[in-house]
Amino acid sequence: MSKDLKPKRKLGRPRASRRRKLITWGVVLAACVAGAYAAYHYTGTTEVDVAVARVRRGDFIIAVKNRGEIRSTHSMLLTAPQVPDPRIVKLADSGKPIKKGDVVIEFDGVQQEQNLIEKTTTVRTADSEIVQTKAQHKIENEMDGMNLMQSEYNVDRAKLEASKAEILSEIEGAKDRIDVGVSEGELNQVKTSIKSREISHEADVERLDQKKQKAVRDRELARGYLSKMVLRAPNDGIVNILPNFRAGGSFGQSPPPFKEGDRVWTGAAIAEIPDLSEMRVELKLEEVDRGKLKLNQPVRVRVDAIPEKEFNAEMDWISPIAQLVFRTFPPEKLFPARATLKNLDPRLRPGMSASCEIIVEKQPGVLLIPSRASFLEHGKPTVYIQKGQQFLKRTIEVGKRNDEDLVVLKGLKEGELVTLEKPEEAAKRARKKM
Repeated sequence: MSKDLKPKRKLGRPRASRRRKLITWGVVLAACVAGAYAAYHYTGTTEVDVAVARVRRGDFIIAVKNRGEIRSTHSMLLTAPQVPDPRIVKLADSGKPIKKGDVVIEFDGVQQEQNLIEKTTTVRTADSEIVQTKAQHKIENEMDGMNLMQSEYNVDRAKLEASKAEILSEIEGAKDRIDVGVSEGELNQVKTSIKSREISHEADVERLDQKKQKAVRDRELARGYLSKMVLRAPNDGIVNILPNFRAGGSFGQSPPPFKEGDRVWTGAAIAEIPDLSEMRVELKLEEVDRGKLKLNQPVRVRVDAIPEKEFNAEMDWISPIAQLVFRTFPPEKLFPARATLKNLDPRLRPGMSASCEIIVEKQPGVLLIPSRASFLEHGKPTVYIQKGQQFLKRTIEVGKRNDEDLVVLKGLKEGELVTLEKPEEAAKRARKKM
């Protein structure tokens, strides 16, 4: 082959041309798919789920919400008696139904029994001392009486001898007169001694009487201590054993309840027996709510342990003075209050937690919609009404509102469906999820 002749095609040229064509068609196809997706995404129809609520007729209520605790209106506390070092030897089970007169708490009475025996012996000893002293006084009084009679006899004899002075010598008469003076002096001395001894006897008897009275008081005190070793139920109810605040517990946990074997202190509240025939809920009102409330306002109560039942109550006491609660700084100011339950349930127990709504205002039989179904547009309240697959905007006239509901005065009818959000916002959110 001549070197001037060149081949019309270079080696490898057909394969490179086919690869370029494939790449070109791939780019075109990708562009078409992207265009179709964009057209569908931006111009297609998207189904949107919008939450709706029905316009209803009911009672509109403005209430103050609070948390409270169920308590018995008449609850009897059983406290440790005023005895030295009481120790529990018997204790009723917490939550156990109990009848009036049943034993709830029994303390160790061995020491008190020993004290009563000792004090009784002391009283008997004092009685014996008084009898013995009075007998001794009687003997001394009889001896004093004999001495007095002897002294009086000596005086009379001396006077008789002195009366003979007229027939005797002057010296003998003077001597007899001296004997009369001596005898009279001895008589006065005996009388003074008797008077002094009487006073001493009275003092001895009074001292022994006081000693006996003290012994009697000690005996009655020991007997009173012994009578307090058993505490009985003052009425029918449920036993509630209270926590022992002096017992060592784990850090951050509530103290354990009293148990048998615990040593208690005078006046310690050990058990409570609530009267379940009358119950109330105790509240702590915040300072911002105190001005809205007054006595005799109705209260709706929901007990956490009985969620299916609603209880009715009436506000019957609000403290005029706030209590400082040091949970935060500055401390909170809370007003204690209570409301008595109108209806009861046998499952109610003191200490149960409850949610309360204190009704401040009530409008019966008005049209209501959820508060979040109303939107402010151009300064006017507006709602979106669902009609089939469409949403119609409508301006309404509203009244008062609370945390959940809104009173509708004009613009809606009972039974209509209103949206809980704007339809266009729901549509935007739906597109972003695609």
